Amino acid sequence: MDDDVHRRSSTFSKLNQIFRRQKREPDLALDEPDLEFTYADTDTDEAEISELYSYSEEDDFQKNHLCFVEDRDSQGFSTSDDLWKDGYVQLLLDRLELTDDRRRMQAARSLLYIMQGMFFHCSTFEEQQRTSRCFCFIVYKNGGFPQLVELLLCEANNMEVARRAMAKSSISIVDNVNIRLCLSLLYHLLESMRQEPPDMSAKDRKLRDAFFGDLGHPVIGVDSLAAILFDLVLKFCSGSMPHYPIKKLLLVLWKTILLSLGGFSQLRVMKEDARREAGLPPSRPYIHTPQKVPVRCNSRSPPKDDLELLDNGELDGGSSSCLRSDTSSDYDSDSDSTSDASSDTLTDVNGLPLNGDGMAKMKVGGGSSPPPIRGELSNSGGMRVGLESGTFEELRQAKCREEPPGPPPKVRQKDIDSYIELTRSKFVGLELGDDYSTLAGLPAPIHEGVSVLQSHVYTSLTDVQIKLEELCNKRPSAKVERPSTPAEHLYQALLPSLPQYMIALLKILLAAAPTAKAKSESVNILVDVLGEETPSSVLQSMQLGIDVNRHKEIIMKGVTALLLLLLKHFKLNHVYQFEFMSQHLVFANCIPLVLKLFNQNVPIFVAAKNSIPALDFPRCMLCPTPELTEEGLEAGDDREVCWRNLFSCINLLRILQKLVKWKHSRTMMLVVFKSAPILKRSLKVHHHLIQLYILKLLKVQAKYLGRNWRKSNMRTMSAIYQRVRHRLCDDWAFGNDLDARPWDFQAEECALRACVEQFNSRHYSGVAQDSQSVVDLMTGDVFDDELYQPSNFNVVSVLSEEIPLSDDFKNNYEEWLEQEVFGSPIDWDAVL
Repeated sequence: MDDDVHRRSSTFSKLNQIFRRQKREPDLALDEPDLEFTYADTDTDEAEISELYSYSEEDDFQKNHLCFVEDRDSQGFSTSDDLWKDGYVQLLLDRLELTDDRRRMQAARSLLYIMQGMFFHCSTFEEQQRTSRCFCFIVYKNGGFPQLVELLLCEANNMEVARRAMAKSSISIVDNVNIRLCLSLLYHLLESMRQEPPDMSAKDRKLRDAFFGDLGHPVIGVDSLAAILFDLVLKFCSGSMPHYPIKKLLLVLWKTILLSLGGFSQLRVMKEDARREAGLPPSRPYIHTPQKVPVRCNSRSPPKDDLELLDNGELDGGSSSCLRSDTSSDYDSDSDSTSDASSDTLTDVNGLPLNGDGMAKMKVGGGSSPPPIRGELSNSGGMRVGLESGTFEELRQAKCREEPPGPPPKVRQKDIDSYIELTRSKFVGLELGDDYSTLAGLPAPIHEGVSVLQSHVYTSLTDVQIKLEELCNKRPSAKVERPSTPAEHLYQALLPSLPQYMIALLKILLAAAPTAKAKSESVNILVDVLGEETPSSVLQSMQLGIDVNRHKEIIMKGVTALLLLLLKHFKLNHVYQFEFMSQHLVFANCIPLVLKLFNQNVPIFVAAKNSIPALDFPRCMLCPTPELTEEGLEAGDDREVCWRNLFSCINLLRILQKLVKWKHSRTMMLVVFKSAPILKRSLKVHHHLIQLYILKLLKVQAKYLGRNWRKSNMRTMSAIYQRVRHRLCDDWAFGNDLDARPWDFQAEECALRACVEQFNSRHYSGVAQDSQSVVDLMTGDVFDDELYQPSNFNVVSVLSEEIPLSDDFKNNYEEWLEQEVFGSPIDWDAVL
């Protein structure tokens, strides 16, 4: 009796705590739908063009038009006359080679005006876009691409402009007018070639494909456009060229990599082709891939079971629910405890509550058994359960029809070998070395388990590439040619200075952080936003503040997209190229930097409205600009989500996930930097894709967070089970992984570094000979290229070689003969 009273009092105390907490913490809009966002390579065409220009560059549009109007050769133009278009474009391209700076820049402005679509001669965005695409194709057809690159290098290497800029106390947009002009020309050419309208002719498609090929080939000397742009970024970050417009530079670099290597859709096709060439089956479809997400996969936390409600003190009204309507729930990011979720109490037809076993509480001796339960889909999309005719099987099938199936599980061959070795030592007590096919002496359930594991085994391209490289290391004389692909050419061009490139990109990313302060950062990324004159009114100050925030967001978008593309293409080309780039990102503190960027109010960042649609190009030129007011600037646009910010967040999470996947030492960095609460706060963003990658990052470190964390975050653990791909034999939720020994972390990184450097030394010894990237920073050892020279097995040739002898050997030659020759028996038959 006393136990019942104590149990009831504890239950009521828990209920009182729940009610107090609900009053203290309001509901977090649990029924909100997913954000309207489509993850793709780029945003809309209009948005990608408008983000090239800051709001401070509005006067440049008028200057471009003025130069075109003042040009006598442009008189009597006609947009329908193809001969006039070709002749005028060729004339402007010839003028770009003039030595007179003023005339050369006037020609560049006139060329930029027609490549911008001649906005003053158009009335709609579609007409302006069509005109711009037409002139860009004409520019490329007349050989304008290498001329634009030469013009960019000419203006970028102008030391007189750099000295004038560094002599000033503050650099502004007037110090980089010419180089901004050159980058704008290249960007419009890249964007027009990237777009593929449905009415594109076959001739234009051939020009487009040829342009994509030219981007990966050397343009000037031996350097491609991507290598040239990386060098310019490095000069900007080193401080030798602080006047460079870094936003335009990064956007041109990103679009160059995107077009020359391919986007996400091209990557999937290339991956399947590579697997087919390696003799592997097609990759298993993953329903949660960034480009194909199920429509019904809502970003909600999974429903709680009764034990979880009881453990967390969230039992509603003293009764538990076995089946619940589609309870949507958000994630509590402010503490480790889970947020409250309301549940519908299930009752039978007589109004009696159902107990934990799904049956109504009946009086003893009633003499009648309760009818079975049947589940129905309600109008709201959830489950309505009643005690009517039906079975639990119907309910299960209805629930399966409502929710899409999860991703198919995978298992590595390494995991199967470890499983067989563990069970063999447990049941048989013998070790058979590398023999993992013999199952003699093991019980029948073990045989069945191995067959299940083998049916889900997945061999990745990474495993094939590593095995091939290990085979090459066993045969140093064998010569293996690397495939001639755009990614391979880019890696060879970036290899000597790739560590410096990664540090430069991360410096820029740090400076573009929303919480970064301009005075505390090592690089000034606002040189193409700030004007010479300071704002004189509150309205101008607000416009400049919006422009600065928008400028930082676009830079973050470009850097994250660039890093992700490089990681994915290098991993597809060869895993050791990916690991080389990944290690230098880790050495440059990329992991804490990503966590720093997420250690803010991510939902507010994703919904930021740092844009003024009336000032976006080309709308500001095609439509009359309305009068700007303070209220209008504060309201911003009417979009629910900022595409570039959510795109950047997803890219950052994907980069972080690629860096830590299967790397225990880097996973421990996530634990040390306390990333779990930071990532959990970001789960408030209502989008399935960002939540998926957060759950992946929480999954890899769950084993290190301790039992208490896992117990108090059971809803997060359930979400991981529901939405992240299962890896068979992975004890991520229990912390029993034998590979998670902390004393092996340093050895793991050193072994990986040795393999990467051996790969670079074997295949790129001529490229990386003078680079510090092939020097082991831990030991100072350099791989000797002579070890990989072909061996000479001809006896006559070897004996005829002249071998230099030291003076000590010559003085003690007779003693050496007595000890090594006459005193040792030699089997000459075996030698010969």
